[in-house]
Amino acid sequence: MFVLSGYEYLLGFLLVCSLVPLLALTASKLVRPSRRGPERRTTYESGMEPIGGAWIQFNIRYYMFALVYVIFDVETVFLYPWAVAFNQLGLLAFIEALIFVGILIIGLVYAWRKGALEWS
Repeated sequence: MFVLSGYEYLLGFLLVCSLVPLLALTASKLVRPSRRGPERRTTYESGMEPIGGAWIQFNIRYYMFALVYVIFDVETVFLYPWAVAFNQLGLLAFIEALIFVGILIIGLVYAWRKGALEWS
């Protein structure tokens, strides 16, 4: 039936993954209240009335802190498959992983010296 055998489960998985969000959105549309009023058009801020404008300027340090976090979060994504297959990869892969971690440590030291990790 399929040209590539063994991919039936993948096709079924993709089909289920496509249908679950559609079913959730359809169910929420049927269940939610449909009244439109002045309360619905207000900005929600923890149940309190909003004060000031929505377009305020944040300090650049928040963005720098977030970028450094994302970089080191992605590091774990790259290191996890390597750690799972550590016994089969050998010495060369271990040296490559050390080089990768070394580059990230150099980046961390650079960010630290530039003050990107200072929260004050």
